[in-house]
Amino acid sequence: MTNESRADTRAPEQAGDWHPDVLGEGYEYRTLELGPDPDGEGEAVATLVRHLPADIAETGDAVLYLHGFTDYFFQRHVAEHLTARGHRFYALDLRKCGRSLRPGQTPHFISDLALYDQELDRSLRAIRAETGANVLVVGHSTGGLVASLWLDRLQRDGGTAAAGISGLILNSPWFDLQGPAYFRTVGTQVINTVGRFRAKSALPLGKSSAYGDSLHHSVAGEWDYDLDWKPREGFPVRAGWLRAIRLGQARLHRGLDIGVPALLLRSKLTTFARQYGPAVDVADAVLDVAQIQRWSGCLGDRTNIVPIDGARHDVFLSAEGPRTEAFRELDNWLDWLAGGGPAPRE
Repeated sequence: MTNESRADTRAPEQAGDWHPDVLGEGYEYRTLELGPDPDGEGEAVATLVRHLPADIAETGDAVLYLHGFTDYFFQRHVAEHLTARGHRFYALDLRKCGRSLRPGQTPHFISDLALYDQELDRSLRAIRAETGANVLVVGHSTGGLVASLWLDRLQRDGGTAAAGISGLILNSPWFDLQGPAYFRTVGTQVINTVGRFRAKSALPLGKSSAYGDSLHHSVAGEWDYDLDWKPREGFPVRAGWLRAIRLGQARLHRGLDIGVPALLLRSKLTTFARQYGPAVDVADAVLDVAQIQRWSGCLGDRTNIVPIDGARHDVFLSAEGPRTEAFRELDNWLDWLAGGGPAPRE
């Protein structure tokens, strides 16, 4: 995205447009109108959600949370953990995702990850204007890739520190394609060709509800969320979307400079399965943790990588033990970042 196109998105935010959110008391949302969708699916919007407990101390940086693919923000316990620490909490449902999906749009479809800069820039400005605080960015899975690429562009366009970013927290970021090696070589060439000319085609990757079954309370999990916004079998993977992912991953592999320290949390193990079983509860059933580890050094600043034994793909949706450990590691790193704790382990 050029400097001119970034500047074009800097329209003033409207005051007083927060509304009660589906998450209930203490949660509000505002809609960010983004104009015509560059991918030709009507008017695009994004949705900024905030958590406002009455007793927040507001002693820390604000937080901006980004979800992954087949996902949206519903993790109240993450918001409430961070606000209990004094952080103002915000989450963004990206265009065509969750709260931002409009009739006739293809869920999660985008042809270029840099297009997300529009809602990310606007959310950052809105949070900074409302809180006066620096902002910690949290990215899960695809959101971790999107966040890393965005911060690299911010760093090259004036600097992340100047933009008010203080750090990046990555929760199982999607840094490379999972599966056999030929998926990342010959398969990527096929994806590039098909994605260029048949962008909306659904790829024949097969379906699995194993991870979704491990999460949702209607099957084996403990979490309640909207299955229209986060179906247990996931949304179809479109060729043009996966092409955008592979181009973004290739950019990361060449090396980024995000300009701020990062914490990366991931599971210790990967277990792929078509059907739910106990092994899915204690491993990443979506991404290859070896590929996450391999590319974690590409962020260009100090990065602390912490494998969490027994964690799921979303480490904060793990069972109680590994979830508690993930929050402990998060708190230790946040204390260090704020200057109040020892240097975290590398």
